[in-house]
Amino acid sequence: MFEKVNPCHPDKVADRIAGALVDAAYRKEENPRIAVEVLIGHGVCHIIAETSAHISLDEVKSIVHRIAGNLHTDYVKVPQDGHLANNQAEGIRCGDNGIFKGVPVTEEQKALCEIAKSVYHTYPYDGKCILDGARLILCQSNARTQHLKEVYPHAEINPLGDWTGGTDVDTGATNRKLGSDMADSVTGGGLHGKDLSKADVSVNIYAWLKAQETGKPVELCCAIGDDTVDGIPYAEIVETARRYIQSLGGFEKFAEWGLVR
Repeated sequence: MFEKVNPCHPDKVADRIAGALVDAAYRKEENPRIAVEVLIGHGVCHIIAETSAHISLDEVKSIVHRIAGNLHTDYVKVPQDGHLANNQAEGIRCGDNGIFKGVPVTEEQKALCEIAKSVYHTYPYDGKCILDGARLILCQSNARTQHLKEVYPHAEINPLGDWTGGTDVDTGATNRKLGSDMADSVTGGGLHGKDLSKADVSVNIYAWLKAQETGKPVELCCAIGDDTVDGIPYAEIVETARRYIQSLGGFEKFAEWGLVR
């Protein structure tokens, strides 16, 4: 059983805005410290950013308008807590406490990702897909329902009928669709809106990549300040995550579909 939402789902819109702000921070600093929360809906986008990099209100508005439309933007920018900042003063060390899990992606999950991307390619609007064995449910806004029924004759499509979707129908918040992003690898850490020093980003990516490579589940834990995780220098884990994010085109692109894509 697996659920996949597309990049126009309100929660993913929030993730994408958060990711774009992290991208902006990395354009300004080599190793910025940033954590962003986004709440969006009904004409308003609220953003709180703890950041070492200066991102102006005009830059933030430009990002919000590009991704989500002409919304009123409420932006609060504060520095990172001094104790947390000092943790990284002498080099990159684990930026959080947490438990992490990587699990190989199943054939069912791969299949649903392909369906979700195919539907989104034709209808680039808010949507969600669910696959539970032979049961396929497609909820796609602004779609020609009859067309989808022809393409997926055995699917349940828009059970309540046509709908418009988007942030005028539902609110979105960062890291609320981790099941879609991570499938069976979900633990407590959110992937989006954070720099690479954060274990929620780098250790999650590292564990997931290791699970795909080995074909076996990976379970890890770490404490803030650790300089090694899984017997590997934390700085190397950060570089592994950096290469992965760069291969996708940045944090905003990562936020579109998450790890399971």
